[in-house]
Amino acid sequence: MARGGYTYIMTNKPRGVLYIGVTADIAARAEQHRNGTGSAFCKRYGLAQLVLVEPHDDITLAIVREKALKAWKREWKIRLIEESNPDWRDMADLIL
Repeated sequence: MARGGYTYIMTNKPRGVLYIGVTADIAARAEQHRNGTGSAFCKRYGLAQLVLVEPHDDITLAIVREKALKAWKREWKIRLIEESNPDWRDMADLIL
């Protein structure tokens, strides 16, 4: 049976450094990033703000989406975030 997943974007401030990731448990992953244990990149740049979450029915679809987003131009990523989260609020506050 296929397991769902999420693609997500972390940042340190509005229009700041962006990190795109994939996970099966968004709440646990967001908490890891907030604690500095999610990834070395997020820890290095202080990326603790979850600004975009996209749910997927299958983890393989989430992985495909992650790879596609990583290939996007920065301006496209910012536009995607601002379409669903124009104030760049921390979505982790809603799921933790």
